[in-house]
Amino acid sequence: MIHRIFIHGLESSNKGTKAVFFRKKYPHMIIPTFTGNLPERMEKLNWILSNKSDIRIVGSSFGGLMAALFAMENGSQVKRMILLAPAINMIGLAPQKQGKISVPVSIYHGRDDEVISLTDIDPVAKEIFTDLSFNIVDDDHFLHKTFKTLGWDVLLA
Repeated sequence: MIHRIFIHGLESSNKGTKAVFFRKKYPHMIIPTFTGNLPERMEKLNWILSNKSDIRIVGSSFGGLMAALFAMENGSQVKRMILLAPAINMIGLAPQKQGKISVPVSIYHGRDDEVISLTDIDPVAKEIFTDLSFNIVDDDHFLHKTFKTLGWDVLLA
């Protein structure tokens, strides 16, 4: 069974624009709200995804960081990840051991992102993801122009 999860950004929730979109398009998608610091959020994510496999993760901003950290420790459970302007530049803040991620990863990052700079993300992405599709789009951090136009049925298949 395929498990799809959307992990929102730091100051968002499961009621944000992307969460609402996914809830309509994929009614069985797991769309929790995360609060607290990174360890608290990761504990909840690990609990939600425990005993699940064939997982497709969509992580937005801070949720992209969480997705990467989950995949580093649970790569065999994850089928693929789609990261939207991921905050992977903050990966050094995570207490756990870090390593490479071999699951297929698609990153979509806005050229005009003023929250998370492309120059901060690019080298980190190339360092940790071994199967990476990095897409620079004409958008900002929130990807409002781009988000709904992505081929979600293919990305989440």
